[in-house]
Amino acid sequence: QVTYSKRRNGLFKKANELTVLCDAKVSIIMISSSGKHHEFISPSTSMKQMYDDYQKALGIDLWSSHYEKMQEQLKRLNEVNRNLRRQIRQRMGESLNDVSYEDLRVLEQDMDSSVKDIRERKYKVLSNQTDTYKKKVRNGEEIHRSLLHEFDVIGEDPHYGLVDNGGDYESVIGYSNGGRGILALGLQPNLHSGAGSDLTTYALLE
Repeated sequence: QVTYSKRRNGLFKKANELTVLCDAKVSIIMISSSGKHHEFISPSTSMKQMYDDYQKALGIDLWSSHYEKMQEQLKRLNEVNRNLRRQIRQRMGESLNDVSYEDLRVLEQDMDSSVKDIRERKYKVLSNQTDTYKKKVRNGEEIHRSLLHEFDVIGEDPHYGLVDNGGDYESVIGYSNGGRGILALGLQPNLHSGAGSDLTTYALLE
């Protein structure tokens, strides 16, 4: 590696001297045994121009073989695409006239397997949604029990409970009709008249 590095630098130096002193177009491509790539190209040209000049001088086409390989690859990809499109149409119940009995059996088995996977996924989604709704129901029941407990505590007090919410309004919660109904009295400032308050009664539980 040390020898390679020294010789490479020396070679690039000579190539640069040829470019400057002789006005030559020089291109060097080097790949070491470790796979590292190094190249030198004259500042007055590009790698593509060097390839074009090389092909013109020798009368050959460096890209023909590469183009043929690309054409073969494109042909294979088009064939794969046609096969996939045909399989999609067959799974939709189309293009089945020329399909043999054995191929129909294989197609049926594949579709049965696909339907099974889809059904299992559907049940999994439904199960997750059901669990989520059950959690919401349990949370609602907990809140309901907590409110009922608070109402029972208030009912044991002979006087109505008074709640102050920051001075904006006052609410009184109490039982009516012998304890069978719960009423909430809201005392709110009358903003339209400029003075006084409005008393509003809300039925919470019957």
